[in-house]
Amino acid sequence: MAELFVGLMSGTSLDGADAVLADFSGGAISVLGHASAPFPAPLRAELLALNTPGGSDELHRAALAANALARVYAEVTAELLKSTGVPAGSVAAIGAHGQTVRHRPLEFDGVGYTLQLNNPALLAELIGIDVVAEFRTRDLAAGGQGAPLVPAFHRSLFSRPHEAVGVLNIGGISNLSLLPAGSAADGTVLGFDCGPGNALLDHWCQTHRGQPYDANGRWAASGKILPDLLAQLLAEPFFSRQPPKSTGRDLFNPDWLADRLQGRQNAQAADIQATLAELTASACAADVLRHGRGEVRELVVCGGGALNTHLMARLAARLPGVEVVSSAERGLPPQQVEAAAFAWLAHAAVRRQRGNLASVTGARGARVLGAIYPA
Repeated sequence: MAELFVGLMSGTSLDGADAVLADFSGGAISVLGHASAPFPAPLRAELLALNTPGGSDELHRAALAANALARVYAEVTAELLKSTGVPAGSVAAIGAHGQTVRHRPLEFDGVGYTLQLNNPALLAELIGIDVVAEFRTRDLAAGGQGAPLVPAFHRSLFSRPHEAVGVLNIGGISNLSLLPAGSAADGTVLGFDCGPGNALLDHWCQTHRGQPYDANGRWAASGKILPDLLAQLLAEPFFSRQPPKSTGRDLFNPDWLADRLQGRQNAQAADIQATLAELTASACAADVLRHGRGEVRELVVCGGGALNTHLMARLAARLPGVEVVSSAERGLPPQQVEAAAFAWLAHAAVRRQRGNLASVTGARGARVLGAIYPA
């Protein structure tokens, strides 16, 4: 019998929601279908605004944005089921991560908090399928960062018995999983956020070109890297911190960038874009080299950044001797990997299997992740 789960993901790039239908009946994940839906412009603008503290009536606005997000999730799930011909009653559960608007683990009171806007009860009501959500909070309660959560899934999908592999997800924020050869034991896997992925690139492109992203990195490729600015950006203390570590738009946001661009009013916008692309490539490559201990010979890239040919080229240039490939070359298209991860996490939650890796998040141990909202 099929064990069908839907995974939903809307990441820090804020471009929309991806959904996959996954079958676990063979013992491993098999993706049967994919659907995506862009965010309506007002919802995207509101989600972006809610990433910045200090706005008026935030609680009210956040609640309504969560309702709107649940409706987008329901629509993309319905489209996915229609396209695959699978009735809702055949799906065991949906894994819905929600939209992160704050991530401050271990801060303030020793536990901190992480906030993902979502209304899983509404989603369950709209689609008629059990929903698993709130994946990060249990890891935080156990003393962890609550992120990244995908390395356990990366291990199940991409690890190899005789070769170390790196898996780099480049969404709004970039995160890296390092999978040593034969990484069956939890303690051997490392995973952490590297820093900005597409978030600053997309912001700069929207501001100066009126486009939501730099297609194929063509605009960045037309500019020249500003070495002194790159060095200033890389001086951010987050880059030199040891894992476990995670971050988000709380740190890498337009204000962070504006502070570091003071006095550079005469710089060409394309050169800033080229430097921001180099910032992403440099930070990610440095982490592969520093924490991969020279063992990684292949870096599998997923997320929207894998579609940016300029960014992929810059990664390859900074990683001589490492083959940089899209996850599509290893069996799963880049924009399906994270959604598939949350189908995997939902499957684990329903079976009461542990979903985090303490070696990644710093939690006191492995935990079952997620809260279940019955249909």
